[in-house]
Amino acid sequence: MRDGQGLHVTGRVRWRRFAALSVPGFAATVALAVALANGAIAASFAVSGQQFKVSADELQGEGFAQYGSVDTNARGDILPVAVTAIRKAKIDNLCQSVVTHLPIIGDISLKLSAGGGGKPVEARDLYMDATQMSGDAGFNNIEIGRDASTLDKGPDGAQGLQDLFAQQADDISMSKLRTVAWATTAGTFKLNGLSMKISKGKKECF
Repeated sequence: MRDGQGLHVTGRVRWRRFAALSVPGFAATVALAVALANGAIAASFAVSGQQFKVSADELQGEGFAQYGSVDTNARGDILPVAVTAIRKAKIDNLCQSVVTHLPIIGDISLKLSAGGGGKPVEARDLYMDATQMSGDAGFNNIEIGRDASTLDKGPDGAQGLQDLFAQQADDISMSKLRTVAWATTAGTFKLNGLSMKISKGKKECF
């Protein structure tokens, strides 16, 4: 590259282009820093490096709220999640699974099941920090597009950052639930008919 006098120029930075490219990334970093400073982290603990799967035949919940947030792992990585918060829930045929790959041994699956035989799992102040969720859902008195900082139908404290998108409803009914998540927490969690099994290979809920 040569300048206006025909001399070679090296290492020149086009500052306007650099600023245009760097500002969005910087703004995102600042926003995440503000979220962390304000305690807007979904899980109150460092999550593992593995997501897990959760399925259920039916979920019935009172006091539903959903909003965006972040989890962090032990390395300090920031993991975007959609938090589903339910004040009181009953879950039929719950399944939870995670697959871990170990050197030499290979894949090891941990699979937990509960809530069968007409005795559903019961939970209060349930939070699911998910990256994927599917199923057939119904709501009563749903509010879509509410400011996340003003949510008041879910568990106490189930709120996101101001100006962010959120939704809430008096209740939720969901069948054929399928979720991939970083974390699940609950104030109380009653696992009726709990069964846990570890086996070789990939044995997942779905």
